[in-house]
Amino acid sequence: MTSNSTPRPLTAREPLASEFGIRQQQQRIIAALATEISKRGYQAVTVADVVKRAGISRNTFHETFADKESCFLEAQKFAISSALERVIEAAGESEKWPDQAAAGLAAFLHFVAEEPALARTCMVETVTAGPAGAGFYEEALLPFISLVKIGRTVSPFGDELPETMEEAIVGGIFWIVYQRLTGCPVEDVEQLLPGIIEFALTPYLGAEAARELAASSKLAK
Repeated sequence: MTSNSTPRPLTAREPLASEFGIRQQQQRIIAALATEISKRGYQAVTVADVVKRAGISRNTFHETFADKESCFLEAQKFAISSALERVIEAAGESEKWPDQAAAGLAAFLHFVAEEPALARTCMVETVTAGPAGAGFYEEALLPFISLVKIGRTVSPFGDELPETMEEAIVGGIFWIVYQRLTGCPVEDVEQLLPGIIEFALTPYLGAEAARELAASSKLAK
């Protein structure tokens, strides 16, 4: 018996469910890789270590990633995009650029404190992961540089600033956090906020105004 009724579009949900499951599996493996790297360093970690940590089979790993390097590069991408998303969201809650910048910096440090393994994977281990990792890291800084560069449009000193000012600021911030990730307890990284705000905004606001904003800054929640 045939039916003239139109079938319900149930199959449209299947690709969505499958895609969601793949993302979940991918993030689980990335989390396992980041945890292992934070304990041993990139060079010492093997696929077997990641598989064991994630509680999956080796076949499942290779269905998701070709090898350890591809997993590492995806972990970098995930870490940077997650941090950037938080920065933009926090900055969007303010109207004036100085307040946006301060809120974005607070959100960035909060991400590092909350996700130390991911932060270490992206900001510390990239130098040991070969040219591909280093290249991605340099490209990952560009969105942050663009956000800082907005300060030129509101600063009375904008036209006087060197072309490489934003690169120096973002690179300096990442270097400060790098040192904290490799030395002091990472839980205290948010305490760096006033100093980083003053460092980042002084070229645009002047020393006194940047110092006042830094003194009134609040940690991200």
